[in-house]
Amino acid sequence: MPARSPSTSSCRPLAVLALCALFFVSGCTAFSRAVKEGDQFTSEHKWAEAEAAYLRALAVDPEASEVTVKLRAMRKSWSEEVYAEAERVHGTGDLPAAQKLLVRALELDGENEPARALLTKTLDARVEAAQKALKEERLQDARAEFDAVLSVSPDHPAARKGVDAVQVAWAKRWFKTGQQLEEGGKLGNALLAYLRADQERVGATAARERAEAVRQKLRDDVAFLVVATPVEDKAESPDVAQRLGAGRLASMLPKEVPIRVVTEAPESKVGVRLDLTLERVLPLKVVEQSQRSQRYLAGNRSVPNPRRRQYEDKLLQSERTMEEVERKQAVALRDYLRRQAELNTVRQTAERCRERERQACLKLIQQCGDAASEQEKPGSVPEECNPSACATRQCGQEEQLLASNAAVVQQLEKVLDGSLEQSENQRRDVQRNRDLVFREPMTVEEPMYSDFVFDVELHRLTVKATVTSVLRDLLATQAVPAPVTQDYDVMHEDYSHKGYDRYGVLADPVQLRSELELRVDVGDKAMGDLARRVMERFDAYRQKRVEDARRGMVRPGAEDVVETSVRVLLLTADKPPADILLPVAQARGLQRPESILGK
Repeated sequence: MPARSPSTSSCRPLAVLALCALFFVSGCTAFSRAVKEGDQFTSEHKWAEAEAAYLRALAVDPEASEVTVKLRAMRKSWSEEVYAEAERVHGTGDLPAAQKLLVRALELDGENEPARALLTKTLDARVEAAQKALKEERLQDARAEFDAVLSVSPDHPAARKGVDAVQVAWAKRWFKTGQQLEEGGKLGNALLAYLRADQERVGATAARERAEAVRQKLRDDVAFLVVATPVEDKAESPDVAQRLGAGRLASMLPKEVPIRVVTEAPESKVGVRLDLTLERVLPLKVVEQSQRSQRYLAGNRSVPNPRRRQYEDKLLQSERTMEEVERKQAVALRDYLRRQAELNTVRQTAERCRERERQACLKLIQQCGDAASEQEKPGSVPEECNPSACATRQCGQEEQLLASNAAVVQQLEKVLDGSLEQSENQRRDVQRNRDLVFREPMTVEEPMYSDFVFDVELHRLTVKATVTSVLRDLLATQAVPAPVTQDYDVMHEDYSHKGYDRYGVLADPVQLRSELELRVDVGDKAMGDLARRVMERFDAYRQKRVEDARRGMVRPGAEDVVETSVRVLLLTADKPPADILLPVAQARGLQRPESILGK
């Protein structure tokens, strides 16, 4: 390898030093320029530009204490100028603008005591203005003033107390509005007004109690009545007829919606009349004979081991693979030995050619020496001493053939090494499979099972009830609905058999439910179906009301729309529609829309 010249070895460190010096000079230039600009802008009272320039200088050198001192002094001067402007604005009576300037002055200089004192005076003045607005019942203005003071001083006692007073005032105003609406018969609007009063200040008024009372009135107004007449018991089964009473129907209907189960209903009320007739109650008991089988252990027997068969198959496969690997190894070895012999022959030929070329060159050198000694003119080179005479390259073809054969032999050697390694791995695999086969027993014990057939009895008890129901619309006096007769059945069954200890069959006695229990269940099943049919009628009724309310959602804040919407929400308390609940609550400023439903 050639030696590196001194100029090249010293050039790189010099370049690095020059680059570092360039960066240092550029950084120093930027720092000096930023400080100079900051000083100039400070002298011109361009405070924002001066602050930006000093911050650029500190970004270059954060440890520059003189720049920090200049920045602090500049901000202090800026704070004094802002304070002077705040005094002027405060003198004109513009308290919000003065407060903003004073806050800015304290942000620039936290030690500006005159600004702090004037800010305290300004906040007190705004609190007095807010209290005056509160006395004049300008509640929005008062709340805005108190909030502005609390945004600067969250712990201001007078402002916090003033906010509480504003909330109480709003609560009383909304409560009074609710009372007026309630007296005017607008119960839906009154409910929202009471909820808003309770939201403004909990406990300041009796809004929560009045809201519950108004909500109950609205529920009674939109209630869907189910007039349940006494059950006509033609089957003479009072236990089943009792399960079809009005009380059971009321317990199966959802509590969230205003459905009332009554025995008498006033005129012009929405609902249905339910007439029930218990036609018959028929118990039926059936006993059926059948057979079952129980599997039990009869003994053990020796069978060929399936795992040994698997291991033997695996061993056979690995041995066949071993044969294939050994065949490939033998082919690779023959190729390698054959090419190695050819390589030796080519190497000998090349060496003989080299020897002939060397002898010819020595002979030419000897002739050159003889010619030089016999030459009459000293200092001249004779013709026999031509250097190109030894560079005949007569053995080029032999050298090229030797190199190609050597490369082929090297490649075949790698192939032979790979086949030897594969053969060794396969030999170890065969040995492991042989060990597994020898360790695994030839037979294993297998349990023998047999089936024991025994007699069983199926006892089935069924109670069937036939109920005729008629659902009449309270408002439709002319239409006569057709009666619906439906059969309801409840079944229970159980198996019984003897015990056989020898075969592991335990005795199972009959454990049927009593007929009285099934009669109660069949009555509950019939009443559940009737409650479902009543809910279908109620869903159809309230769906019409929901469609009417949705048509008025273009103006959700109107009083007539609110009246309709609140009644619809009480009818759909189990799943209130969001497209009605949310617009109405937002129009009246309710933070919790679900409070309309009493949740």
